Amino acid sequence: MQSNDARILRGAAIVAAPVGIIATVVSALVAGGKGLIGGAVALAVVAVFFGLGSWAVMRLTQDRPQAAMMAGLLVYTVQILVIGVFIVVFSGTTLFSPRAFGISLLVTALSWVGGQVKQTLTSRMLYVDPKPSVPAKRDADLVKTEPGDGV
Repeated sequence: MQSNDARILRGAAIVAAPVGIIATVVSALVAGGKGLIGGAVALAVVAVFFGLGSWAVMRLTQDRPQAAMMAGLLVYTVQILVIGVFIVVFSGTTLFSPRAFGISLLVTALSWVGGQVKQTLTSRMLYVDPKPSVPAKRDADLVKTEPGDGV
């Protein structure tokens, strides 16, 4: 994992974790024990799926940085679809409050994405290769005037 990727992942988690905890506490206050369970499940779903999504993007772009946009859009689309599936599947559950689950999931997921965006915009990532593709002029002159060239 590159240091930039770790900073972005950490920045997203630092923003999303308190928001998810607050959403869980509010769910517990509003809907009781079922709200607490719904908020906790939502927090876990966001942590697992968005954490795995970030890991997948990092893994896909490790050797091919030119595929970052494609990988990011693909992973983000899959994440949103999976969250939609979770909301539909658990909409009629009696194990926890579906409303608390849905609202906590939405708020926590949006805060995760917001944390990623904020961290990406404020990080100082190089977007070019710092290694020169052409030798410096001094190195080129040394190559041309090597002893034994008859110059």
